[in-house]
Amino acid sequence: MSLRRRRPAAVAFRVAVVISVLAGIVLTALGPATVTGLLPYFTIQSNIAVGLVAGYAAWRAWQGRPDPPAAVKGAVTLYITITGVVYHLVLANPASPFAMPEPDRALGEALGNQFLHTVVPLLTVADWVLLDRRGRLRLRYALWWLAFPLGYLGFALLRGLVVHRYPYPFVDVGALGYGGVAIVAAVLAVVFWLLGLMFVGADRALARFRPAPAAPDGAVGTESAAAAPADVAATGRSAR
Repeated sequence: MSLRRRRPAAVAFRVAVVISVLAGIVLTALGPATVTGLLPYFTIQSNIAVGLVAGYAAWRAWQGRPDPPAAVKGAVTLYITITGVVYHLVLANPASPFAMPEPDRALGEALGNQFLHTVVPLLTVADWVLLDRRGRLRLRYALWWLAFPLGYLGFALLRGLVVHRYPYPFVDVGALGYGGVAIVAAVLAVVFWLLGLMFVGADRALARFRPAPAAPDGAVGTESAAAAPADVAATGRSAR
């Protein structure tokens, strides 16, 4: 039986996501950065979003109610995936032109960094694959999901004008100029859009290979159960 069909396991899994988010933020804040100093980073914002949605999803599962809206769950899954991918392939990759020097971290801070950039992204994607009801994502969502990354870009640039610091090297106007930042932002926007389309495609592919599950303890499959009488009635009409 899958995790999604076992309400206690689903609740426990999502609580583990929330705990991982909290652990990552608290452990990271034990270093030189304060909580308020961490807030301007996309990493922290995406982790907070995941924690809130995972906590809400855990509560819904415990109450035996349907999952959060697919567009919301897909959005936070995409954002935390961006966090993990950009960190490992761009910021922590010595071959990347935007690699950031890794500071000497105490054990707690190093663990917090791994929670935020590795553990939480992996758990969130696993939650989406194992626990979400399939076939709910639409192609247009991939475009809608760009709103937050683009909004974050605007925030980072406006904040940079005030404090003269930028959270990531690829939005550093002082080093790249506005033209350089615009080019990088355009490339990343296309990559993020394609990544969103990959999630939509994966959702549809999984829907083909996974049969519609029965509602576990009245929690999941509520919409499918409600639609069943209408489908039967439509079938009856077509047979006449």
